[in-house]
Amino acid sequence: MSYSFDVLGITPIFTFFNYQQEVEQNPRRNTAYLGSYHCSLEGFIQATEMIHQKPDWDWDDVVKRIIDFWLGHEENIQQWKRELTTIGQESLIVARVANIDGLRKDFEFLL
Repeated sequence: MSYSFDVLGITPIFTFFNYQQEVEQNPRRNTAYLGSYHCSLEGFIQATEMIHQKPDWDWDDVVKRIIDFWLGHEENIQQWKRELTTIGQESLIVARVANIDGLRKDFEFLL
């Protein structure tokens, strides 16, 4: 399997919590959303451990993808850090991890 990781934006904690409750109902989903109080590599890796119903993925590979993203997008990460600091403590930075193979199968099914 291959995975992608992208930082999506900043949202209030309550909004993220409600969305997580809806999304996590399907353990066979092709995406997972991570929320962190800190825009840091450690924060997102720890967030993978907080997913209540994890999809059956290779989570070591997911963490590797997060690290690869972190090493290759320093300028974007610095921008997200500044924005999160400006917005305040009642918000989280949100990222998405996607199972690319699963998404591809879903899209092929639609066609």
